[in-house]
Amino acid sequence: MISYLEFEKPVAELEQRIAELRSAADGDDVDISTELHRLEQKSADLLASTYESLSPWQKTQVARHPSRPHFRDYVEQAFEDFVPLGGDRNYGDDEAILGGFAKLNGRKIILIGHEKGNDTASRIRHNFGMGKPEGYRKAIRLMEMAGRFGLPVVTLVDTSGAFPGVEAEERGQAEAIARSTEACLALPVPMVAAIVGEGGSGGAVALASAERVLMMEHAVYSVISPEGCASILWRTAEKAPDAAEAMKVTAQDLKGLGVIDRIVPEPVGGAHRDPVVAATSLGAAIAEELDMLSGYAPHELKRQREDRFLAIAG
Repeated sequence: MISYLEFEKPVAELEQRIAELRSAADGDDVDISTELHRLEQKSADLLASTYESLSPWQKTQVARHPSRPHFRDYVEQAFEDFVPLGGDRNYGDDEAILGGFAKLNGRKIILIGHEKGNDTASRIRHNFGMGKPEGYRKAIRLMEMAGRFGLPVVTLVDTSGAFPGVEAEERGQAEAIARSTEACLALPVPMVAAIVGEGGSGGAVALASAERVLMMEHAVYSVISPEGCASILWRTAEKAPDAAEAMKVTAQDLKGLGVIDRIVPEPVGGAHRDPVVAATSLGAAIAEELDMLSGYAPHELKRQREDRFLAIAG
């Protein structure tokens, strides 16, 4: 069952007509194949044209789609032999940020990412992908392990932002985010980060300070959510579409600005319509980037990261 977004209503109506026609003709001798083919082609064309002209706010909605694949989905479809590692060896484990050993096309890596969950129970367990200090400290531990064992690091970023609760602040949220960002920049091994859904604020940067940053076609990446920006500038979240436009949150805008390096295509209608194809595309793109980075010495990798972020600041 597909969950349709507001701007997808015309597509939803067409697909409903197709389903009703199939149901009415089930077991009937009347040949409706021609009419079905016509409607299916019309629906496919409408879906394609709709997704070719999405506004930044519509892309934000796609990035937040409840059926969009998350970390565990990508692990299952694009990586092999994932062995999760838990805990920060200081306070506890954070299920909003997962990580461990994995393989990508036979290459051993350390894989880290945000997990939002896919139903009410799992979303609560994973805190909707909003990492706490112990989650970022776990990421630091895994990155240090990657450096010791010479394993490339791959991160999958998908968070509206780090958890803003009082308990997170008490345990040093800002310091943990800063240390995680520092750990990324200091890695002596290749690092590829991919924004697969939302890339929100420092909670995203803490896992995305890599020499190669990829974004899924309909992902978004920004310093604050459009609603948060609108609330600050206009005192109302209703201006979120205007904020999204001004903030340049889309992969296409950010590629032009040099903030990201590569856009990974999604299936027509978004990654949620075909998670397997989306995961396969992402895995292939990451593997290509790791191949290109494999010949660099540690000091060259660090210089690449420094240069890319200094260029953004300039």
